[in-house]
Amino acid sequence: MSTTAIVAGPDDDGIGAALEAAGVEVSRVDGVITRPQLEEAGIVAADLYVLTDVGQATTIPIVCDLNDELRTVVYARDTVPEFVKGQLDLAVDPQLMDASVVADELVD
Repeated sequence: MSTTAIVAGPDDDGIGAALEAAGVEVSRVDGVITRPQLEEAGIVAADLYVLTDVGQATTIPIVCDLNDELRTVVYARDTVPEFVKGQLDLAVDPQLMDASVVADELVD
């Protein structure tokens, strides 16, 4: 069974491509992210939710509500808001860890 991920937000640091290179099936959502967009992208069955825009941090509680087996990751340079830290599995600054390293860790 293959791993599936939703990459939400702009992907300037290439986490989506790195996940695909690691064999993950990636769907992308961008702009102002809504629950219907997430559902359409396949969040209910996804294994990973990777957020690249902490301005969209309110999506973390939404995805956790829709899929309690989901691993949540923030891959962004900005600080994660306090209110979502308890629902995050991992937060990584792209300046500290390359996308391919993060992707390999998430797949293993």
